[in-house]
Amino acid sequence: MSATALYTGSFDPMTNGHLDVLRAGAAFCGRIIVGIGVNPGKSPLFSIEEKRDLIARCAANFAASSGCPIESATFSGLAVVAARELGATILLRGLRDGTDLDYEMQMAGMNGVMAPEVKTIFVPASPDVRHITATLVRQIAAMGGDVSPFAPPEVVAALREKFTRPTA
Repeated sequence: MSATALYTGSFDPMTNGHLDVLRAGAAFCGRIIVGIGVNPGKSPLFSIEEKRDLIARCAANFAASSGCPIESATFSGLAVVAARELGATILLRGLRDGTDLDYEMQMAGMNGVMAPEVKTIFVPASPDVRHITATLVRQIAAMGGDVSPFAPPEVVAALREKFTRPTA
């Protein structure tokens, strides 16, 4: 039986960097749950339903070809608590640079104490997506820029729809 991984984030929006981590995880996980973090103190661009739909559509092709089901769930507390509740024994984390590594190592250490049965696995981002962040993708889209190099076509279309300004 292959392990279930939980990959957490805001996914506002899903980017090519997120898909890179999912593809890497699909090589060694039997199932991946994309855990959409809900923070009542933040105002996301996309609703939970929109995020779940985009995740499903963006991951469908490689999930089918890899044989690793990609699902989504929401959570609002600690990732390790969500992992336990969802039956995940792996926290899947992507690393872009040394800053990510420093932060993620601290989180892995704390999570390891709170839930020793849930292991954190890091996957390095591919060089062509290391620079991508959802925040920058949102900002570029909001200013009318082309985000197609940074996000899947489904997300590019959804961003275009969000930021289309009616002409006066």
